[in-house]
Amino acid sequence: MRFTTLDRLKAWLDRLAQEADLIAPRDVDGHVLYRRVASADEVLFEYERPELSAKEFLFPATEVILRVEQKGKDVALEEVLPERRQVLFGVRPCDAHGLAVIDALFLHQDPPDRYYQHHRERTVLVGVACERMWEGCFCVSIGGGPTDATHLDVLVRPGTEGGFFLQPVTPKGVAVLEGLEVAEPRGEPRPVEEYNPPVPVAASEKWRALFEEHRFWMRHGERCLSCRICTYVCPACRCFDLTDRVVDVRSGVTRIERLRAWDACTSPNYRRVAGGHNPRPTNWERLRNRFMCKFCYYPDDFGPRGCVGCGRCIVSCPVDIDITEVMQDVARR
Repeated sequence: MRFTTLDRLKAWLDRLAQEADLIAPRDVDGHVLYRRVASADEVLFEYERPELSAKEFLFPATEVILRVEQKGKDVALEEVLPERRQVLFGVRPCDAHGLAVIDALFLHQDPPDRYYQHHRERTVLVGVACERMWEGCFCVSIGGGPTDATHLDVLVRPGTEGGFFLQPVTPKGVAVLEGLEVAEPRGEPRPVEEYNPPVPVAASEKWRALFEEHRFWMRHGERCLSCRICTYVCPACRCFDLTDRVVDVRSGVTRIERLRAWDACTSPNYRRVAGGHNPRPTNWERLRNRFMCKFCYYPDDFGPRGCVGCGRCIVSCPVDIDITEVMQDVARR
């Protein structure tokens, strides 16, 4: 483990900002968000859980993946694969865990998702440990934790006497720390001040056994507005849709872009077919699918649970649907 001062850490970040796209927590009109920064002066070093996860920098909310140019009978295709590498600094351990969940589908299946794989390969994750569990957090119950370095390239921990302890975890992490000026260690890494009560996590078989318990799901889903915010703030949700749009037509040349954009299983049109039939026509059926996917379908098919316990869906829901209440209710049955 290495130790450095705040000034030296900032100098290192300033250098990274010149060499790569540096993404870090920023104050955006009173909201803590991961955003690209031009220098370390824009970075928050004391912050809570950002309101949105870091996944949008590897799996963007909307991205152009293909450009098509048609001129008469001639058609030219151009894949859109950005080359500049990016360093995500200040990533909370739960967000890195969320990317590992997405990896199970997008990287560890044959064939891997070409675009996600490209973003993943050019990205370095420098995480900062949490000093407490925030409102709604239950990451420890899902197998993570405030100081979990498992899915990071580097873990940074603030020191009890100032400065920062840095733990390289992967070869990427060792490489990105080259050039960081270290100092004589002072104190120890700050401990985690507060843990939230544990939440029971039932096995997938128990969730599957409750599928036909309609009253159970109606009770939990009767307030759902299908607003989709729980999906959009989730570090582990990965559903998407593809859309082609014409961006230019002139002088006999047509230019088209193919877009990939986030989709949400709680959306009323998510499973609607061309004939108009919707196999999940009600809010509670769509909410049931969301929970079943996270704790039954996804782990059975790909390994990890589709939830990392970050708690964002709890604090963001406008009607106070609490995923931990559902988990406790399932475990009791």
